[in-house]
This record gives sequence, C-alpha cells and structure tokens, in this order.
Amino acid sequence: MEKGIEYLRRKLNKKRWRVNVRYKYYEMKNVTRDLGISTPPGLRNWYSVLGWNAKAVDALADRLVFREFADDTFDLNGIYNMNNRDTLFDSAILGALIGSCDFIYIREDEGGNPVLEVIDGANATGIMDPQTGMLTEGYAVLERDEREKPVVEAYFKPHETWVFRDGQEAAELFESIAPYPLLVPIVYRPDAKRPFGHSRISRACMEITASAIRTLKRSEISAEFFSFPQRWVVGTSADADPLESWKVTMASLLEITKDEDGDKPQLGQFAQQSMSPHTEQLRMFASLFAGETGLTLDDMGFPTDNPSSAEAIKAAHENLRLAARKAQRTFATGFINAGYLAACIRDNYEYRRQQIYLTTPKWYPVFEPDAAMLSSIGDGAIKINQAIPGYIDRENLHDLTGIKGGGLFE
Repeated sequence: MEKGIEYLRRKLNKKRWRVNVRYKYYEMKNVTRDLGISTPPGLRNWYSVLGWNAKAVDALADRLVFREFADDTFDLNGIYNMNNRDTLFDSAILGALIGSCDFIYIREDEGGNPVLEVIDGANATGIMDPQTGMLTEGYAVLERDEREKPVVEAYFKPHETWVFRDGQEAAELFESIAPYPLLVPIVYRPDAKRPFGHSRISRACMEITASAIRTLKRSEISAEFFSFPQRWVVGTSADADPLESWKVTMASLLEITKDEDGDKPQLGQFAQQSMSPHTEQLRMFASLFAGETGLTLDDMGFPTDNPSSAEAIKAAHENLRLAARKAQRTFATGFINAGYLAACIRDNYEYRRQQIYLTTPKWYPVFEPDAAMLSSIGDGAIKINQAIPGYIDRENLHDLTGIKGGGLFE
C-alpha cells in the first residue's frame, strides 16, 4: 500500500534536522552550550571549534575507494564512467557517513542516456524494500530557495517520476521502463530497526566534542591568567593615587615610596595557574573519541614518542579497518542497485533484479601496502602457488595490493 507524497514530506521534515545537525558538526559550525560556571560574562558568546568529527568521517571516507565491477554483464562500469565516477562515488560515500544515508537520483537525458546525481539525506527519503535495498516509493527535494523552502520536488514510483514545481498541484510526469523508483539509497550500517542506517557522527561523538570544546574554552580563559599572573598590594594610603592595573602588569620595574610616617605597602602575587589540568582533560576526551570512532591518539593530535611502522599503524587501526570493510559491503549494494536501474533506462528494457547477481564490486585495499608488506605478500604467494599451482594470479594480487600493470594505486 502506497504511503503517498504527503506522508513522505512529513517524514523528511521530521528527520531533516538530524542530518543538518551532523553536517554542522562535520563543518565545525555547531554551537556548544556554555555551562555559565567559569566563563566571564564577556566571553560567554565566544565559541571554540574542534575538527574531530570531520576527522572521524574523513579517516574512513578516504580509505573507501571504489575500483570497478567484476563480471560486469550490464556494463555498469561504463554507466558510472559517463557520470564522473570519481566525484559520484566519493560524494555518495561521504554524505552517507555523515547523515547515515545518501541517495542517487537517476534520470534520462535527451539522448536516452542515464544521468546519476547524488542527493543528501536531508533532501530525500522513501519507503525501503528490506530484501533488495531498493525503495518502493520515494520523495526528494531537487531545489530549494534561499529560505530553504522546496521549489522543485519529485515523487518516485515504479515506472513513474512526478515532478512538482513551486508548490503547484499539477505535476509533470516522466515515465520510465525501470521497475523500481529512480531513487536509490546508499546506506551506512543499516539494521532491521533502522534500515536507513546510522551516522558515523554518533550521539556519543557529539557529546564528547561538546565537552572537549568547553575544555578548550576554559583553557583559553586560564591562559590569560597564566600569561599575566594576578598581583596584590595591601597597606596603601587612602590618599595615594590608584595604581594602573595595566602598568603594574607590564612594567619591568615598579617603584612605590614610603609615606610620611615611613610605612610602605606590601606587594605579592597569587600562585600562577597551571595549564596541565586542561591538557590532561582534553587528552581524556580525545581518548574517548578515539575509542568511539576506531582512531588513535595520533589521529586526534596527540602524537606518540616513537613513529610507528606500517604494520603497527594497521594494527592500531583494526577497528577502523573492520568499519571500512563493513561500509564496503553496504555501499556496494546501493551502487549495484543504482547501476541496475540505470542499465534499464539505457537499454530501454525492464531487466529483473536477479539477473545482476553475478556482478561483484571491487574496492582498493583499505590500507595501501608498503615495501615490507609487498615482500610478505610475494613470499606468501610463492608458497601458496607451490602447494596449489595457479591459486594466486594477477587478479588476486590486484585485490590484495592494488597494483595493476606495474603501477601502484594512489
């Protein structure tokens, strides 16, 4: 039973703010609430920024590099090559990591060729078929005005795409041969409860970032007192001229004479504040954030004493490697689904989804091998081929190392 466009509009408006919040954290435009305890009134409107969330997303996104489709019966590689594949894949992956889900919108150009475009999760939604990962119906905002009001909307159904312009009730119908809506979700870490996935920027990441930003703000305030320690003077005469605080702070030599009775004031200085508590607290939050995202303290800006080897770096990022492999599996399903629908449009033929099951996605290695790892792989390949002749061939080595035709992928 169809839900209809009004239901999908309400659904998008309900979820849109969550995606926008995570984009703010990624773009470091988030506003962190000041607790108002240790901040002077004049500094409560001053905010710090921290790029940990962008680092968590980029550290994974930069390691997810799509290579090609193997056993490509329907020439999906050709479809993506004609649609600027490098930008398309990277944009879809990055947006899905931030907002949990991106969408690939498919349309037909004047020559009958499929055109693929990425739409972020704040501007599209739908009803998902859990078996195929396709949508049964979808809705997307294709254009907004300067006030974020929808100007061009699209409602997707099997074989049909309805386009609404400027809120008009009359819609323009575009028919297609594709048996599914021409809006395909690209999802990060979906499950049975949340088929549209989870964001890489979790609630824990946002809360830890907020605490770390408050720590940075307190350290900036303390740094002022650390740079210019507070001094005190007692025993001055009531008739004496008041001391200028800035002159007292900056003067290298300060002269205070005795009064007519021979008395003189006493001078002193408060204990200088230490920056160590703030540094240790920030390091604690960095450790919490690193544990939440599979990064290391080196990634968070706290370098270790000794540089690590390639194998040590790979071992330290084991959780990140597992997250990358998981993301590769779920993203590949979306890319295959989008390519399948695009092939239907290109050939003007309604293929069955089952016909594409042989097509296999290929990714470049999550960690680029160094010289030592290449040597180990070579020794292992020789020994395996001695036991099972021909088991490791050129294609297997390409999958393991990213090397093809004597060139290393960059």
